[in-house]
Amino acid sequence: MAEVEIAPTLGSELKDGFKPANAWVASGIAWLDDIQSFYRERSAIEKEYSAKLNALAKKYFEKKTRKSASLSVGDTPIMTPGSLESASLTTWTTHLTTLEARADEHERYGNDLVVMVAEPLKNLSTRFEDLRKRHVEYAEKLEKERDASYADLRKVKGKYDAVCQEVESKRKKTESSFDKNKAQNSFQQQILEMHNAKNTYLIAINVTNKQKEKYYHEYLPELMDSLQDLSEFRTIKLNGLWTTAAGLEATMLQQSAAQVNRLSQEITRNQPHLDSMMYMTHNMGGFQEPLDKAFEPSPVWHDDGTMVVDEAAKIYLRNMLNKSKGQLGELRRETDKKRREVEAMKRVKQKVREGTEEKDEVAVLSQIFAMQEDLHQVDWKRLMAEVETYTITSTVGDVTLGAKNHNFKAQTFKIPTNCDLCGERIWGLSAKGFDCRDCGYTCHSKCEMKVPAECPGEQSKEERKRLKQERYEAANSLARPPSGPPEHVAELPTLSRSDTVASGKSGYAASAQRSMTGTLSPAEDAPPEIPTATRPTSTAPPAAARKNRVMAPPPAAYISELPGSTPNGSSPGPSEQKAKMLYTFEAGAPGELSVPEGRDLVILEPDTGTGWVKVRAGYKEGLVPASYVETVVAVAPPPAAIAPQHTGQSTYSTHSSSSIGGKKRGPAVAPRRGAKKLKYVEALYEYAAQNDTEHSMAEGERFVLIKEDPGDGWAEVEKGGVTKSVPASYLQVV
Repeated sequence: MAEVEIAPTLGSELKDGFKPANAWVASGIAWLDDIQSFYRERSAIEKEYSAKLNALAKKYFEKKTRKSASLSVGDTPIMTPGSLESASLTTWTTHLTTLEARADEHERYGNDLVVMVAEPLKNLSTRFEDLRKRHVEYAEKLEKERDASYADLRKVKGKYDAVCQEVESKRKKTESSFDKNKAQNSFQQQILEMHNAKNTYLIAINVTNKQKEKYYHEYLPELMDSLQDLSEFRTIKLNGLWTTAAGLEATMLQQSAAQVNRLSQEITRNQPHLDSMMYMTHNMGGFQEPLDKAFEPSPVWHDDGTMVVDEAAKIYLRNMLNKSKGQLGELRRETDKKRREVEAMKRVKQKVREGTEEKDEVAVLSQIFAMQEDLHQVDWKRLMAEVETYTITSTVGDVTLGAKNHNFKAQTFKIPTNCDLCGERIWGLSAKGFDCRDCGYTCHSKCEMKVPAECPGEQSKEERKRLKQERYEAANSLARPPSGPPEHVAELPTLSRSDTVASGKSGYAASAQRSMTGTLSPAEDAPPEIPTATRPTSTAPPAAARKNRVMAPPPAAYISELPGSTPNGSSPGPSEQKAKMLYTFEAGAPGELSVPEGRDLVILEPDTGTGWVKVRAGYKEGLVPASYVETVVAVAPPPAAIAPQHTGQSTYSTHSSSSIGGKKRGPAVAPRRGAKKLKYVEALYEYAAQNDTEHSMAEGERFVLIKEDPGDGWAEVEKGGVTKSVPASYLQVV
């Protein structure tokens, strides 16, 4: 059996030649106006018989001659056709020649031409032009998407450069910063941010390249094929109207039956793809696809195109992969569904052309085009998720296997809450952070993608408090500077404590001392009205002080809480509960109170379930975490507490030293409440997966239900940490 030769298409042959092809199709559609104008004029001339018909034929021969090249091969052909004309123009020439032989038309034929040929041509011309303009708008949309993809890549590149610049800036700050530990910690954190920005940039490059590939090899060729289909459909309809006109002539003009039959035979030879083949033959040029985008190192932080795969980066990649995989299954199903709808509508179009189904073919074409637009929107998102998933898994594997993801929900924290990842405060009035509904893990929005997938599941209130404290301690332990410089970072000059203490000799020694302690001292906490003892001065020589500095304790160390230091000058009443501060707490927002470790307190308002209590320390009042406070039984202080003996060892100096080396950290505060329970399902029947987006099931096998049937007959379940689809009718909830 002989193979059927498939005609070439504009999309496969001309690649990105949409604009000239569009101009060619537009010229062909505009040509319909000339033809219907021809029939209208001919209708009037038919009443004047042969004399006018000869003049009309001559006129349109001249018009055809002027447009012959444009209609055959376009306005800007790479190769000129010479005297050759397209198949449609050849048919048109035969038509005009037949007209010259017929000069005996009558009025009824002229009226029929207007009603049966000219008006349909006008209607078709308008509808074809509208459809062509939609192609142009869609082409512009595709081009904008491609350019937007390039622009997004440039933005990601800009962010990566900015992060690299910030790394360099923080590296320089470590050389001149007063607090070396803090500067070093900030520098290390910025390096992690740079790694994440780099990975994001590499992923964006792959996404952009894949989108570019789709644009030049699928989206644009499909659009050009659709444009070709429109042009060929125009030829089909034009052939039909010409056949109608020829049939009218054959019926009404028996004397010119031979000429009309010859014209009809010529029309049937005018295959829709012949004009397209001639246009393609004379417009084939060299097409060179743009090169793929490649990693460009930052000018301030030189690096290569290898993805960072250390543990911190894997956490970020795992969270990114989890989001992409979560979207991929649904997007694939939606894409397949819409593609099947498009194919079904194309089969309807073919039936309409074959005459086996009665429908408005232009309306069918419009519907196909609208469905293809919807398909493109979903497929564009699917492609992004697929490339992100492939890029990550091909580099570090499927790191989501066995991961226990947190059940995060966007949250606005109305009370001071710490981020369990970085230990910093979370503030904001519009969902500035997240909390896990299962275990109470809290984090910033910016920290969400860096949180390890280690959710312990639904926890009780007590377990949440315990986990909160452990996470707080872990976050603060991570905040301590490393023992040595990391790889690829130049070793920084060391900073000894003697250097930091020596700086206290300058004019801003008081502020320097406060920065070293981290919280207000009892002296700073005392009322400004209370006189204090004069600070003793050291008589040691400068050299000795520089080698072994001994500092006197603050004035508050020599005196007890004086009467009148409480509000209104009164002492704590018998109903007031006394307490003691277990850990140092630094205020992070208005309403909070900074209190050092060991400070005596008076509880003004107990914890009502928020995790915070209102206390008074000296004459100041404010909120502190309830987990930082220990209630005590009031006992009379010993006389020694009123006037401690001064020794050679300075208590104030000791406190400063512990502050510089690292303060005792308290537990995390204000844990969240509420959790989501898992729902399990059991397989009623055995099922074998049909593709890699489905799970195979054995009868009685249990799964975690991730998403119920949305109406398409499929549900999403988790097995071994992998989420895939299974038939919803095969499951029962257990």
